[in-house]
Amino acid sequence: MNFFLKIFKLLPPELAHSISLNCLNIFYKLKILRLFFSKEDHDEKVTFLGMKFNNRLGTAAGLDKNGDYIDSLGALGFGFLEVGTVTPLPQSGNTKPRIFRNYDENSIVNRLGFNNKGVDYLVNNLKKRKYKGILGINIGANKNSNGADRINDYIVCLQKVSQYADYVTINISSPNTPNLRDLHNSENLSLLINAINKNVKDLGIVKPIFLKISPDESEETIDNIIKHIENSCFSGIIATNTTIDKSNVKNEKIKSIEGGLSGELLMEKSTRKLSYIRSISSEMPLIGVGGIFTKQDFDRKINAGASLVQVYTGFIVKGPDIINEILSS
Repeated sequence: MNFFLKIFKLLPPELAHSISLNCLNIFYKLKILRLFFSKEDHDEKVTFLGMKFNNRLGTAAGLDKNGDYIDSLGALGFGFLEVGTVTPLPQSGNTKPRIFRNYDENSIVNRLGFNNKGVDYLVNNLKKRKYKGILGINIGANKNSNGADRINDYIVCLQKVSQYADYVTINISSPNTPNLRDLHNSENLSLLINAINKNVKDLGIVKPIFLKISPDESEETIDNIIKHIENSCFSGIIATNTTIDKSNVKNEKIKSIEGGLSGELLMEKSTRKLSYIRSISSEMPLIGVGGIFTKQDFDRKINAGASLVQVYTGFIVKGPDIINEILSS
């Protein structure tokens, strides 16, 4: 596996991502995945919001945007998967290049912009999946939608994916869709949550719904978000998405690139945000994400208040071996 990782790192980031996941799919379908990755038994049977997980480690949205790799990723030993972010209409995302590796600091900057094949394509994949584990679906808004249309994008996706999801994540925190983070503001958030509330009631949705937030919001904004969620159909918070703050980046070239920073350099900031939420709300269900590379990182998220933890950049950099490393006792 390490040999393949070295080869993939020589390829352009998006090409490497596509090839590596397609190889994973091929190995899975040929039933030879175990030849390249030794899956260990890490089942600990965690129950969270009525959902039963084999373990606390899952994938973050962005790894499998369109649900093309659900079965093969599920075979690696994750406790759950989250696919997306998906939007109502297909969109190509921002212009390339839009992913920038910073391996010396175990980080990545991306400005993808919700590139995906649209919610109908994802739903078709959801119908065909064999994976029986917990599956979350992360939904967003199309770049060209504004105002009420942007809120309606979330409703369209929610209506189409809810029956296939174990939980749904409302993503208002990508820095790469213009003005999306304005939904953190009290007035905008109230409009969004009221619309979600109405549709959840009308559709009879009883599955958990999470709000994925930015790590760049003030404590005042976080306080307000918690109040909104506590009085809504939302079940909890996923903390956090990528950060636009690159003050701790040493590589000057990377520091100057516009986009969201993920990886080890996000760990401190995202974990502080997680801890703050827990300090304000002792009962708020939380999923921690941002900067997970080691078992110690995983444990810090749990100790900061997360019931579940998601990986993305760590998986990209270290490959499937990170699963056994993190879940080892």
